[in-house]
Amino acid sequence: MNRNEELKQQAYSAVKKQSSTVRLDPYFPAYHLAPPAGLLNDPNGWIQWKGIYHLFFQWMPFDTAHGAKFWGHFSSENLTDWTLEPIALTPSDWFDKNGCYSGSAIGSDDKLTLFYTGNVKNEQNQRESYQCVAESTDGRTFEKKGVKVELPEGFTAHFRDPKVWQHKDNWYMVIGAQTKEETGSVAFLESNDLEKWTYRGILSHANQEPFHDFGYMWECPDLFELGGKDILLFSPQGIASDGIQYNNEYQSGYAIGKLNYDSAQFTHEDFVELDRGFEFYAPQTTLDDKGRRILVGWMGVPDQNEFKQPTVKEGWLHQMTLPRELKLIDGTIFQIPLEEMKELRTTQTIKESGKQQHTASISRASEVQVDGKIQKLTLFDNMTLQFNEQSKLLTLERPSYADGQTERRSCLLPNGLYSLQLFIDHSSVEIFVNQGEAVFTSRMFADEGVSTLFAEGYEELQITAWTLRNDAVNMKNEYSAEG
Repeated sequence: MNRNEELKQQAYSAVKKQSSTVRLDPYFPAYHLAPPAGLLNDPNGWIQWKGIYHLFFQWMPFDTAHGAKFWGHFSSENLTDWTLEPIALTPSDWFDKNGCYSGSAIGSDDKLTLFYTGNVKNEQNQRESYQCVAESTDGRTFEKKGVKVELPEGFTAHFRDPKVWQHKDNWYMVIGAQTKEETGSVAFLESNDLEKWTYRGILSHANQEPFHDFGYMWECPDLFELGGKDILLFSPQGIASDGIQYNNEYQSGYAIGKLNYDSAQFTHEDFVELDRGFEFYAPQTTLDDKGRRILVGWMGVPDQNEFKQPTVKEGWLHQMTLPRELKLIDGTIFQIPLEEMKELRTTQTIKESGKQQHTASISRASEVQVDGKIQKLTLFDNMTLQFNEQSKLLTLERPSYADGQTERRSCLLPNGLYSLQLFIDHSSVEIFVNQGEAVFTSRMFADEGVSTLFAEGYEELQITAWTLRNDAVNMKNEYSAEG
């Protein structure tokens, strides 16, 4: 048995030992994607290929800790029913022995091609990084093709997370990077054959206008066209909090601009945080055959009390967000739940209007829609969302799972609060504000016995709620004891 197969079998065995504990945890999600065991983080290789959506993920199967990452793999035909596929990549070669780090996927020449970062550390814990490729003809089994890009001059070995796309006749790649001066940046590369890559320069960095000292490392870049503009999505590290901005340990957001492919210059506006909640990082987008730009993010933040979450003792940690459609409206990216999410609904449990206050009992896997001039919403006595009509400030509060102290995240809504759409899933909530103008994504470890929803408006409210499916993810395969 070669090293790749050996690691796969070790991972499958580890999951089988842990699977019953993981799936019986009341905090394990009903319809979000989570690891079969161990730790999940960044979404990788997010793509629709030959009509099938593929979402790969950073995965540590042996422990709820970071380490030499694998690529796990989910697939779906409809974005609501998902199947856990065989392991895509293992850290089995010299160029990725300390982890198959994040990357992207493209479809070309009837192949599904993965680009990822091979992480290597020597005995002195010094890092090397390589941009690597693996290919598949069936979308399930992958053959590594080795290193395609080595570290250019001017960067530290913190050089990772390649995102690849095609523009006209050529292929392009952005990579999250740290310069020798230890500032965050995005490197830009070009190829006409996906084999030989030419480094074109830095598209943006921590001191490029309008940025100033904007972080020591930029991770998980993504560059795409939306609404006639070029959008640079990235996750900077090393930014101090500033009022209601940048309150998580690390951020994820975007800058709107214009990329000149000929000169390799990207002029852009300021950074905007993409999500206002407690847990959101490393998002990645793809374009599907309906022309939608769809984003998935990791519902977690590195180095932010992640190992104090109560699921650690049950053998699993973290999950993904729901897929969201992006639209550029009046200079702001709106994030909108996909139309397909309606297929998750099973039973309508609430349909009320004409009252200023509403109290109801809801399932721990629910969708809730609230319309009207909303003042306050409390969920399971664990989370409170409150809007101040005078300051236009919307604030989410919860008890910290690290120490129980109240913590807050906020955003400004200049035009007021008139709509909330919540997707609640056992230990998480995604709150879409004003049809996607803002989003709060957060874990929510409420007591099991509490099921109360309370809403209060400045005027009368309308509330609708549905129970959502509990069988959206099929994990009965190589990973499962039921396999």
